[in-house]
Amino acid sequence: MTLREQLFAVKSIKLLEEEMASENRLRRVLGPISLTALGVGAIIGAGIFVLTGLAAHDYAGPGLMLSFVIAGLGCTFAALCYAEFASMIPVAGSAYTYAYATMGELMAWIIGWDLILEYGMASSTVAYGWSKYFLHLLEIFGLHIPTFLTSDPFSTPGAWFNLPAAAVVSLVTVILVVGIRESAGFNAVMVVLKLAVVLFVIVAGIPYVDTKNWTPFMPFGLTGVASGAAYVFFAYIGFDSVSTHAEEARNPQRDVPIGIIASLFLCTLLYIAVSAVLTGMVPYAEINIDAPIAAAFTRFGLKAAVLFISFGAVAGITSVLLVLMLSQPRVFFAMARDGLLPYSFFGTVHPRFRTPHKATILTGFFVALVAALFPIHALAEMVNIGTLFAFVVVCGAVWIMRYTNPKQKRPFRCPLVPLVPFLGILFNVGLMFSLGWHNWLRLGIWLGLGLAVYFGYSRHHSKLLKA
Repeated sequence: MTLREQLFAVKSIKLLEEEMASENRLRRVLGPISLTALGVGAIIGAGIFVLTGLAAHDYAGPGLMLSFVIAGLGCTFAALCYAEFASMIPVAGSAYTYAYATMGELMAWIIGWDLILEYGMASSTVAYGWSKYFLHLLEIFGLHIPTFLTSDPFSTPGAWFNLPAAAVVSLVTVILVVGIRESAGFNAVMVVLKLAVVLFVIVAGIPYVDTKNWTPFMPFGLTGVASGAAYVFFAYIGFDSVSTHAEEARNPQRDVPIGIIASLFLCTLLYIAVSAVLTGMVPYAEINIDAPIAAAFTRFGLKAAVLFISFGAVAGITSVLLVLMLSQPRVFFAMARDGLLPYSFFGTVHPRFRTPHKATILTGFFVALVAALFPIHALAEMVNIGTLFAFVVVCGAVWIMRYTNPKQKRPFRCPLVPLVPFLGILFNVGLMFSLGWHNWLRLGIWLGLGLAVYFGYSRHHSKLLKA
């Protein structure tokens, strides 16, 4: 096989189906409710409890409601494309696997490498946000941790590292090594509590909404609304993680599309409602950036509500961290199964727990390290452009697959092809251009490093090359 042939060699659907039949695979234990809970667990968390404040304060003002609509539309188009692929190719790997089946090995590697950045940096961002709400919760009870152990050295002079962020990552890593069923059950409990808190915020906050705070609605103009949409896109990265667990679904052709679309639709409505209440309770210029929702209720002297919200935020952000860290090792697993990463490490499944334990522990180590040493702004900015890039590729891949494999069984079909994939590409590329040039530079550096790894190691060990 020539180099050019290898770079554009696709992985056949038949080969993917054979992998599903092999013994070294993950347990099928997840149903539609568990998958929807995983999606909600990933979507609602840092975005609704932390990033809404910063996005409203610095980017969109009350127009944040419109920002969520724009970001939600982009996600909806991508979600329909993800759902078709997830029902057609129900194996671990998400966008990586989809790209391999349609665009060839090189693009699959680029997407896989991009997903490593996305899930890793997102996990670190969420862990950092968790630490701030956890500290806020401790303060309610009069407890304090020394400042030098609660922040990163870049944003707080004299600080050593963020101990709470590293600690929660370590705890989640242990939970994930034990197994997917235990993880999904833990996450389901978290999601119920989190939804209760979010609904409480909406219902309890409505009486304190002053519609005068919604004027001006777009203080930063349409540009600010677009920038706000690109920023809060971080809050939507959860729905695609559902598709990474397709191989663990009992009935992936039915359950995965339900999980993706249901979780996305539900969370979009909640985001819009919470942002409306937040910007109605507090003028956008006065919104607290670190703990915006708790601070909004503190403003009205609602101490019991603040306690409930802070506790729910800690639980909610924990569930986001669990789903993100659940997803990344499975991308490693899929890439290792194809020979693109060392199978002896990344492809190993624990004989008892049937989880990729080595990749999970490695993920936990690096996520904890980054969360402990870097500020949340730097982490969050590295996530969005990678996520959008993956969405663009999936939308394009569905379009391509309709022409290259028109007769392939599709239990769920993305409607209005090619219109929906085209709109998905259009919306998500537009949001990418709303991000700063430094995000493009960081993405370019990361992808350049990935290409060096591919041409230095991966292409020489690819199973397609040896086929």
